Amino acid sequence: MTTISIYKEEIAERGFTIIPDFYGPEAIEAMTVSIETADSSSEAFRKTSDLFAIRQVLKTIPGLQALVFNERLNQLVRTLFGNGFFTVKSIYFDKPAASNWYVAYHQDLTISVDKKAAAEGFGSWTAKQDQFAVQPPPEILENIFTIRIHLDATDDTNGALKVIEGSHTGGIRRAATIDLSTDKEVSCHVPAGGIMIMKPLLLHSSARSTGNRKRRVIHIEFSDCELPVNLNWSERLDLPLS
Repeated sequence: MTTISIYKEEIAERGFTIIPDFYGPEAIEAMTVSIETADSSSEAFRKTSDLFAIRQVLKTIPGLQALVFNERLNQLVRTLFGNGFFTVKSIYFDKPAASNWYVAYHQDLTISVDKKAAAEGFGSWTAKQDQFAVQPPPEILENIFTIRIHLDATDDTNGALKVIEGSHTGGIRRAATIDLSTDKEVSCHVPAGGIMIMKPLLLHSSARSTGNRKRRVIHIEFSDCELPVNLNWSERLDLPLS
């Protein structure tokens, strides 16, 4: 079995895969500098003692696009998922060393769109900073995949994701249904420069940091689904992936 076949199988069966050493030190340094030197006065920046985040980071910091979407990533996306995919959401998370930020088990059930409009199967609308989030029909959620680029090595001491293996195949599922006597919980350790690919319906959580290291991640979601005529992806970026 080829390495690509293993990645495909893990995504299909487990709901995620981890590819270490995907970006070299120079690429990670360039991404870090691009983020740290960006104008932070934009409303897309959110900074508290527990979290530093940048919403729509690929649009907010355009220089990141060329650093993230190198030929290796473009080829990986084409090989694993096919042609025609585009980005639909991008966020930068910096979990500071002393963070007490804890995220309970959940699935990622919403997408970002440009406005609120009536559309069959779309509901549970929310709005924040002129960005609308909505829960779409299950087939749209099932089509999405996420790539998480780790700028720092991540383990249990600095908030590595924990996931319930295979939970992406059961549709929408609440955390209260988790039974660790039968469900397999996996802690996702990713080295600096590694990427984690996951499905949004995979139940996942993030523990508090217990060490003194940051956990900086660029989170990018992809789809090849077109939305109903009266809705548009608010963060759509058509990239040279085909």
